[in-house]
Amino acid sequence: MKSVKGRVAAITGAGSGIGRATAELLARNGCHVALSDVNEQGLAETAEKCRGHGVRVHTARVDVANREAMHAWAGDVARELGAVHLVINNAGVALGATIEDTRYEDFEWLMNINFWGVVHGTKAFLPHLKAAGEGHIVNVSSVFGIIAVPTQAAYNAAKFAVKGFTEALRQELEVEGLPIGVTCVHPGGIKTNIARNSRSIPRRGWVGPNSSADFEKLFATTPERAASDIRSAILKNRRRQLIGSDAVVVDLLQRLMPTLYQRLLVAGARRRWRKMMLSEDPSS
Repeated sequence: MKSVKGRVAAITGAGSGIGRATAELLARNGCHVALSDVNEQGLAETAEKCRGHGVRVHTARVDVANREAMHAWAGDVARELGAVHLVINNAGVALGATIEDTRYEDFEWLMNINFWGVVHGTKAFLPHLKAAGEGHIVNVSSVFGIIAVPTQAAYNAAKFAVKGFTEALRQELEVEGLPIGVTCVHPGGIKTNIARNSRSIPRRGWVGPNSSADFEKLFATTPERAASDIRSAILKNRRRQLIGSDAVVVDLLQRLMPTLYQRLLVAGARRRWRKMMLSEDPSS
């Protein structure tokens, strides 16, 4: 796809963060947008920004974990906007907890959104991209789809799964010679509210009241930069897009030390665990 002007893009998780920034950038470039989120206020704000660029905007409150709702939304978008050319499966949530403490219900909640949401978005819109005669699918994974870290097992599992699913999808479409590109996006720390709005299960030495805030201090890349990189990946039909210098470093670390990186993370986590244990010790 050489241009997004006049095309139609469907974006999940469009109420904030990367989803909002990508929707606004595409609209600024003349792309009509279909926006979904469970946050209706944020969704309305994004829609208003996009309409300011003179494009058609379709909005719907959709839970990406709901298969029937996603397929119904895809049909509505195709009918109302005439076609669908781009799909950006961006919606996601976070969970901080050890594997021992993670409840099955929390694991299912995260997987239903972060992994099944991508599957639903892909399968619901793929027939419409084929009907349009061209298209591109962007599935948002994470640097945590490249390396694993303590207290993020559920998130790691979902994002690793998105990576595998997306790469297999791209290969299948290429085998059939279809003009539909597929990109797996691996953002590093993006300045969004995903950590602040995450679920967490406190555990002494592992997950504390300041864990999310401490994690957010590592976020260095803006959503606008992420949106720009995503647009570039679409136009250049990249298989994979790293976002942020931290993502580049993480990817390099995993390539050079595919197992040793775990020892480095364990050493850092152990120091943090000891510090938290001391700070949370009532007798200290």
